[in-house]
Amino acid sequence: MPWIQHIETLVPESSYSQEYACEVMQTWTQDKKAKRYINQVYAGSNIDKRHSVVKDFGKDGSDSLSLYRTNGTSEEPSTGERNKIYTKESRILLREIALNAVKNCPGIEAEDITHLITVSCTGFYNPGPDLEVVDALKLPPSVQRFHLGFMGCYAAFPAMKMASQFCQADPTATVLIVCVELCSLHLRLKDDLDTILANSVFADGAAAVLVNNRKPEAGHRALELKHFACELTLEGAQDMAWDIGDYGFNLVLSKYIARIIGAEIEGTISKILADCDLGLDDIDTWAVHPGGRAILDKIESSLKISPDQIKASRNVMAEFGNMSSPTVLFILNDILRNSETKNGDRICAMAFGPGLTIETATIDAVIS
Repeated sequence: MPWIQHIETLVPESSYSQEYACEVMQTWTQDKKAKRYINQVYAGSNIDKRHSVVKDFGKDGSDSLSLYRTNGTSEEPSTGERNKIYTKESRILLREIALNAVKNCPGIEAEDITHLITVSCTGFYNPGPDLEVVDALKLPPSVQRFHLGFMGCYAAFPAMKMASQFCQADPTATVLIVCVELCSLHLRLKDDLDTILANSVFADGAAAVLVNNRKPEAGHRALELKHFACELTLEGAQDMAWDIGDYGFNLVLSKYIARIIGAEIEGTISKILADCDLGLDDIDTWAVHPGGRAILDKIESSLKISPDQIKASRNVMAEFGNMSSPTVLFILNDILRNSETKNGDRICAMAFGPGLTIETATIDAVIS
């Protein structure tokens, strides 16, 4: 099976504590009930800080590029204004993370890359993110390019699955995956509970992965991609969804999502693992996408996972929040670089998205 040879992660320079973000959001409403709910949600999020391409978030005198005009008014930017910032800032992150991924992966050069998969759901432009990476790395025009868009938090899984399939079909293939999401561009000035929940967790980040068939060299840490599976829980189809509005994306992130996942996850994961001749007890570490604290709590409880087995997910949530598609790659990187991770440790990774979609992968740590 193919190996993940390297994971590179990157976040914008600007970051804000959850406490500061809570204070800003409370200034954007006059509804006392909403203020109390904002305080409750942010305080209980288990998120310490989040990164954003918005460099002056919530500060007096900020201009329209900060998204929110705070000079005595609360005026939301249009979708076009948000996408203009996405186009500019995503290009910066795409180039930097692609260059860093190749530079920091021993044994792989840019000319080795045969396939490029880019992933993003928080903005649109064309020529798109794939050509930005091609230009940054000076890849040949013949490189095979694919873009996965508007999938949401689980999109890294189809990307890894595609990379694995490309490598199985072509023994000489080297695949670069680049995920970039700028979720903070879609904060909304609304008092409904779904919006408050979404505003409290989403953040910006990027991750890149290099995958090929080369057996990892001695002293190199890698991840062997073993098995992928996807399930749909149609009961939650209306509880996690979004479309494009005039003032950014209209997001539905119901508080019932955690309850639905908690009720379904044991049967779903047990079935998926059984197809690999594995049981829940065979998993050493869980890389669970932190859609929110309640989701992690429900999964930990339903699957009887120990706190140590899921701590990478909680670490990433606390430090970065929910960055959509790159997040699970941050978690896998945390696990891979952890000195406590042993050779042969079996990892079960999972993420959730509209559908309600549950994407999973079983992955073995290779620590030589």
